[in-house]
Order: sequence, then structure tokens, then C-alpha cells
Amino acid sequence: MDQMTITLVRHSWQKVEQIAPQASAIFYENVFTADPSLKSLFKQGDMTAQGQKLMQMIGVAISKLDELDVLVPVLENLAKRHVGYGVQQVHYQIIGDSLIQALDQGLGSDFTPDVKNAWITVYGVMADVMISASKY
Repeated sequence: MDQMTITLVRHSWQKVEQIAPQASAIFYENVFTADPSLKSLFKQGDMTAQGQKLMQMIGVAISKLDELDVLVPVLENLAKRHVGYGVQQVHYQIIGDSLIQALDQGLGSDFTPDVKNAWITVYGVMADVMISASKY
């Protein structure tokens, strides 16, 4: 990840944070539309609380993009917990696609091709770390 990628993601994330409840709802709607069976992974059922956790975790990750020595262990631990929830390797593609779609829906014209590519890069790095830690 280069500095421009990090800057684009952080700048666009500031806009997403302003609509965090709507953004998380859009994201989960996209996930469940792409694969309705993923609803069963959310045993609590409180998607508002889950959305808050999601937004918080993404915010923390984005704040540490230039501190990979801090971010990587956090992602590895998160991945190991997600294995226990039933997350499988194939789900990372669905989540990534749903995230990009939600960002497009939420940011509208601010989701430029450069911003989209930056998010694809960042998500790819995070997903790779998490998949490796999951030992699929």
C-alpha cells in the first residue's frame, strides 16, 4: 500500500463515518442479498449493534494502515475469532464485493475510480492477512 492509497481510503472513510448506521445497513443488505445463508452466522440477530462493531473495527483498521506492525496482529486475531463463528475463505470475496458495493452506494460521486481502487487494494491486503491467519 502506498501513501496515496491510504490517503484516499482515509479521506473517503471520514465521509462514510458521517452515515455509519446507513452504511452498515447497506453493507449487510448487500451481504445477505449476495448470500442469504450468511445470516445464520449472526446468531445475536441485533444487526444495529453488529453494524456499530463493524464500523468501529473498520475505523480502527484504517487508522493503522501505515502501522502494519500494529494492524496485522489485530487482523490475525480477528480472523481466528471469525473462524469460530463459521466464516469460510469463500466469504471474504462476498464481504469484499459487498463492501465495495456499499461504498459506491453510500459515497455516490465521491466513490471515484481512484477511491474504488484504493479500497480494493486495502481490502485485499486485509483479507489476505486474515485468510492466512485462518489456516484454511
